[in-house]
Amino acid sequence: MAKTEIATLPRHIAIIMDGNGRWAKHRFLPRQAGHRAGLNAARRTIEACVQQGIGALTLFAFSSENWQRPRTEVSNLIELFVGALDSEVAKLHKNNIRIRFIGAHAAFSQALQDGMRQAEKLTQSNIGLVLNIAISYGGRWDVVQAVRRLTFEAVAGNIQPEEIDEARLSHALTLSGSPDPDLFIRTGGEQRISNFLLWNLAYTELYFTDSLWPDFDAAALQAALDWYAARQRRFGRISEPVGPES
Repeated sequence: MAKTEIATLPRHIAIIMDGNGRWAKHRFLPRQAGHRAGLNAARRTIEACVQQGIGALTLFAFSSENWQRPRTEVSNLIELFVGALDSEVAKLHKNNIRIRFIGAHAAFSQALQDGMRQAEKLTQSNIGLVLNIAISYGGRWDVVQAVRRLTFEAVAGNIQPEEIDEARLSHALTLSGSPDPDLFIRTGGEQRISNFLLWNLAYTELYFTDSLWPDFDAAALQAALDWYAARQRRFGRISEPVGPES
């Protein structure tokens, strides 16, 4: 895969990995086979991001709404996640990748919560790619927990209500420490952000592809990066100076 020029490279990519179930259905396979193929796609994408020199990657692995899926599928997804956690963390650590898990994790078993904390602790000093795994995550939940945290700080007298601004709220969100995503990718053909990083995606470039997630590879990522490189990011400003005849 050709490497994109640094000047046009997103610092942070966020991905909704959609289409595992349809990929499996098209092949007359159980949905779990699609999720396993999706894990392989996640590995390829992480490797490609490392090769490209991307600073941060956030993968939407399991949303807060996914708990409403059939119990068997939820159980299979969590089992797959536990297996990946056991098998992949050492490899990620060896490749200088820092792992962070964001989301409401209280519903997970204590063993799984401990495993996530241990992975974060093991990799916390790594200075390569920052890999954020959003699991049991919802964008509205993220904003609510940030507001609740700041409210407790105000009630305790640590901050004044008028001191609560965008910077403080951003710092209280779960992606604090990472820049907001420059590029959002959603596979599977749907064109919505599905309660993902609602605050952080305010000025993100949104890229949608019909490719199902298990088919996503380095070439598909390069296509997204090429699209991003051609975008003109103005953040509410205009691209050309305003002259007297403008």
